[in-house]
Amino acid sequence: MSYQALYRVWRPQRFDDLVGQQIVTRTLKNAIITHQISHAYLFAGPRGTGKTSAAKIFAKAVNCHHSKDGEPCNECDICKAITNGQLNDVIEIDAASNNGVEEIRDIRDKAKYAPTQADYKVYIIDEVHMLSTGAFNALLKTLEEPPANVIFILATTEPHKIPLTIISRVQRFDFRRISAEDAFNRMKYILDQKKVTYDEKALWVIANAAEGGMRDALSILDQVLSFSDNEVKLDDALLVTGSVTKQLLKKYFLEISKHEGATALDTMKDILDEGKDGQRFIEDLISFIRDILLYQESPSLISVESTGLKQEDFEEIVQLASSATLYQMIDELNNIQEEMRFTTHPDVYLEVLTIKLAQIEPQKNIQSVPAVSADTNTAATKTIEKLQQEIQQLQQTVKQLQNTPVRASRSSPRQQNEQPRVQQKKVQVNLNKIYPVLENATRQDLINVRELWGDMLNLLSVPQRSLLHVSQPVAASAVGIIVAFDYPFLFQQAADDTTLLENMESALQRLTGNERQVVFVPKDKWPKIRQDFIKDHGFGKNQQKPQPIKQKPQTTEGSGQTLAATPAPMEEPPLPPEDEALTEETSPQEDNQVATAQKLFGSDIVKVEDN
Repeated sequence: MSYQALYRVWRPQRFDDLVGQQIVTRTLKNAIITHQISHAYLFAGPRGTGKTSAAKIFAKAVNCHHSKDGEPCNECDICKAITNGQLNDVIEIDAASNNGVEEIRDIRDKAKYAPTQADYKVYIIDEVHMLSTGAFNALLKTLEEPPANVIFILATTEPHKIPLTIISRVQRFDFRRISAEDAFNRMKYILDQKKVTYDEKALWVIANAAEGGMRDALSILDQVLSFSDNEVKLDDALLVTGSVTKQLLKKYFLEISKHEGATALDTMKDILDEGKDGQRFIEDLISFIRDILLYQESPSLISVESTGLKQEDFEEIVQLASSATLYQMIDELNNIQEEMRFTTHPDVYLEVLTIKLAQIEPQKNIQSVPAVSADTNTAATKTIEKLQQEIQQLQQTVKQLQNTPVRASRSSPRQQNEQPRVQQKKVQVNLNKIYPVLENATRQDLINVRELWGDMLNLLSVPQRSLLHVSQPVAASAVGIIVAFDYPFLFQQAADDTTLLENMESALQRLTGNERQVVFVPKDKWPKIRQDFIKDHGFGKNQQKPQPIKQKPQTTEGSGQTLAATPAPMEEPPLPPEDEALTEETSPQEDNQVATAQKLFGSDIVKVEDN
């Protein structure tokens, strides 16, 4: 087959031939000139933007002995061999069909051997994102520590599918979409070289239809040349691409802007009867409205020649639709485009679309409002009077509200402010766990616990030790200990922490050999708890205990003596004055109670003083 497609014949052979990639080409040329060549590169970007061509040019440039300014000479044997794909040291691999671990292992093994003809052995792996996970893993070590004189060039259209471990080991170059203007200039250059007659409007149609791909543009151009017998005409380009002429789009837009729905439907049917694609029609219409919006903002933002319209056409269209109306049209077009994606009857959707667009009410921009007529002035005056009446009614309503429920409204914020205080979590103490400990509490048990307190803390975690830093044991027995916290919120936090309780009980068991229950109390409630315990268990004035106190001693300071429960590492808070008043009278019963209390809490705490 002697004929070759345009994109193959006119594939770039130098960096300067790459269209629209000035940043990439400049960086690569400077790297070659300064001899700062990396071992691995990643070329990422949309299809048809020159990734593979840049890889081949780079392979020629690093191996060419006659390169100038980073460009290959394309005349030496090495450059010609690479161009023809005949140099064994430049290996081009399609990862879509060679995506297994074995293929990558083969590359890894062969990369160890030195190049035979060229200075560098270059591996060009196209569509590298198609490699399997195992293949990527097999490539990792080679990319990190490659053999001498080996360069890897990875090309992909989907860089997000490549593992980050691969991306971190390569230099990444992002190829951008080819602009319509660059594609137009390239096609114009090729046709001039081929000495083919062409219509520039047709080239603009092809450039817009390519959607940023130079290879797509050349393929469409190839189709147009074949269709029109080596001549590029506007009608042929429109027919091949399925695009709609700008004049038809202009006619359709004018009709819907003037609310001529029936006429617009006829125009739309004529467009479809010519074989135009419905999706392409909507895309062209969106692009058309976009050009109008840009022209409204500033005429210099668009190239009028590239649109296929004249300056007078834009000025006529701009007068008919405001930017707000154009935004509404774009919204409707986007919605219909989404609904048409999976339908087999696009005609129905396009008919509905046409009616919707024709029924959009015109919305004037503030800056473009023309001079107001007398009728408009009258309507505006009536609207203002109506608004003034409504404002007066609202003012009267506000005055009534201010006069009647003033007090109630003033009190409500206070209630709202006080509400969170009421809703605060109330500190609760479980006396059912405290009293059993106090029934058997002794001074010696407390002393033993205090001596082991530091060792017990060392067996806990750092957060737990910090929480217990503001606490101390205040009573102890063979069955448990009572720990008082300086602050109620810390007490509540500790009481809710079941892990802390379990760890403390486990630590005490390790240190003492006995199982003991740990009970928490707030420090400010501890004196009251002692008082209640003593009163409830018969230590009050003129009361006798039905059974030995040894079996049921509890901590409430209610007798005639100053009973303090087992002292904490810090000083125990003094008993309330009302408890001290009970020491004025003594009786045999009270003497017995004092002796028992001294046995419980120690004689240094329980003292009887005579007035």
